[in-house]
Amino acid sequence: MYEPRSFRAFRVVVVVGLGLFTVVPLYVMVTSAVKPLRDVQGAFHWWPTHPTLRPFIDIWSTVPLARYFVNSLVVCVVSTALSVLIAIFAAYAVSRYRFVGRGPFLVTVLSTQMFPGILFLLPLFLIFVNIDKQLGFTFLYQTRLGLIITYLTFSLPFSIWMLASYLDGIPRDLDDAARVDGCRALGALFRVVLPAARPGVIAVAVYAFMTSWGEILFASQMTNDSTKTLAIGLQNYATQINVYWNQIMAASIVVSVPIVIGFLLLQKYLVAGLTSGAVK
Repeated sequence: MYEPRSFRAFRVVVVVGLGLFTVVPLYVMVTSAVKPLRDVQGAFHWWPTHPTLRPFIDIWSTVPLARYFVNSLVVCVVSTALSVLIAIFAAYAVSRYRFVGRGPFLVTVLSTQMFPGILFLLPLFLIFVNIDKQLGFTFLYQTRLGLIITYLTFSLPFSIWMLASYLDGIPRDLDDAARVDGCRALGALFRVVLPAARPGVIAVAVYAFMTSWGEILFASQMTNDSTKTLAIGLQNYATQINVYWNQIMAASIVVSVPIVIGFLLLQKYLVAGLTSGAVK
């Protein structure tokens, strides 16, 4: 198909512009992370004049970054595992069975994604505080468990909907063949359906994990000094006296590397899972 030369030039300009829009901030972040604080706060230079790895060492002592990392990891892993586990059973029931209330259940699950998350902040806050008040000790508010439940309320509805759409694309003949071989419903699910639905399950897991990892609003209100996550803990590099911009950049790189590596390793499964669910 013939393309006018002007259109090709315009496409190149757009692609280069978008690439620079993405790469330049990353470059500034990396170069700022290897600069002394005085160089970051002074006149801007595209190349570090006094490169140093000291910010990557100081980030662990300026704030308790390791504790924030552990808090984020525990909350994200547990909420992701629960979201995937519950979504598997719920999506399998919705995909394979016809029961009373199936339609309203799907509409309710999907409608939860239409409301902004901030609407749920005050209700969850009141629920957690009242439950802790009735129990007489801190159980949900400003705890890891409370944050796990909070993230579960956001990731679970979309996980169910997306995984149910993926399971609808798997032939029911596989279930029937497993039943003929002597498998019960759960046996057919774990031995036949789930192996075929691996891309969809991985896509759900990646979505749930990334939703929890970078969340700020609820983490800022539902945690204290001992349960802060990384997204909130990074703010502690800004004090009343100074802002450690080089350490902020260094810490951002450190906490982003695991997510980037995991995303790259699971990218093909994520794309396959999202594409199949979207098409369905």
